[in-house]
Amino acid sequence: MFGVALVAALGLASCATYDDEFATINSRLDQLDTKVQGAAASAESANQSAQQANQRLDQLEGRVQKLETAPPRKPRG
Repeated sequence: MFGVALVAALGLASCATYDDEFATINSRLDQLDTKVQGAAASAESANQSAQQANQRLDQLEGRVQKLETAPPRKPRG
């Protein structure tokens, strides 16, 4: 009878230990998830900024091409 009680007590104690470990792991996963979401938001913001910069460059490229192909100006004087 004592052996059964000892096994039951050890079994319950190990369950509590596993519960603590699972809680710790879940907490770490939540922290990692928060970091990943923050990194994804930063990456999306950087992507949008890069797209806007590319659009500005495309607009400037047309102006530069016009200036490069324009006939040269004659100096005054």
